[in-house]
This record gives sequence, structure tokens and C-alpha cells, in this order.
Amino acid sequence: MNQKRYFLVSGTIFGLVALLHCIRAINQWPFELGLWMVPVWISWLGFVAAGALSVWAFRFASR
Repeated sequence: MNQKRYFLVSGTIFGLVALLHCIRAINQWPFELGLWMVPVWISWLGFVAAGALSVWAFRFASR
């Protein structure tokens, strides 16, 4: 796999993860990890982080 394809695949996966975090946060879906109820604001952080990684990967792919 060449580097451009790697960045395209990574950007797509991170974009999907960001989208899922955003959908969870908007819909206020509950999520439990063991006995810990994960707060919704963590999904907003996940949305920003995964979105930034997605943009970063697509920028590297376009070079």
C-alpha cells in the first residue's frame, strides 16, 4: 500500500469515527463502559480529535 492510499484510508476511518461521535453527542445516546457511564462531552472531544486527524490525513494525501 502506498503512502497516499494509507492517508486516504486513515482519513476516511477517522472521518467516520468523528461522524459517529457527533451523532452520539447530538442524540444524547447513553454509553456505558463497564460500570462507568461515559459523559456526552467526551464525544464532543472525540469528534474534534477524530475530525482533526481526518483533515490532517486528507491534507497529507493531497500532497
